[in-house]
Amino acid sequence: MHSRYEKIDPVIHQARGGQEPFSWDAHGADLELSTQQRQLMDEATQFGIHCGFTIPIHDSTGNFAALTFASDERRPPFFRLIDRYDRALELIAIFFHLHACRKLADGRTVDGVTLSRREMECLKWAARGKTAWEIGRILGISRSTAAYHRDNARKKLGVKTAIQAAVRLALSRPSLFT
Repeated sequence: MHSRYEKIDPVIHQARGGQEPFSWDAHGADLELSTQQRQLMDEATQFGIHCGFTIPIHDSTGNFAALTFASDERRPPFFRLIDRYDRALELIAIFFHLHACRKLADGRTVDGVTLSRREMECLKWAARGKTAWEIGRILGISRSTAAYHRDNARKKLGVKTAIQAAVRLALSRPSLFT
């Protein structure tokens, strides 16, 4: 059974609502917790998670992530390190998030714009000179569906024609055409 902890976790709630990194304590001394949240934090302490430092990440596409450094007990050395390196940890979190987003996009970005898998397929075929009808035949979809995905890619890339979109793809990925 999926517990959906992200729905009740007070650390996630605080991270979603703010931009600044923050320290927290699983005993909830500085938080007002619901019964479910208290149970979650009690369970966390049973697994050795007693306190931490969380860095919220809100990107320009509306995606949210957070990176947490946790400790098994509240020790001054842990928090001294956090205080000393908080900005470096924030940079690490942001770069890790960017890297993960690129990996998850599975090579479907063109000039920083993420395309759907189908948009990328249609655009690749268009870049090879195929018409919407031909793309539809190749991919086993209708001509209008192929045109729809190709045009969505064009719009996302902010260009007026499918040829311009294909050129943007070709310039960003020369290896696709060699």
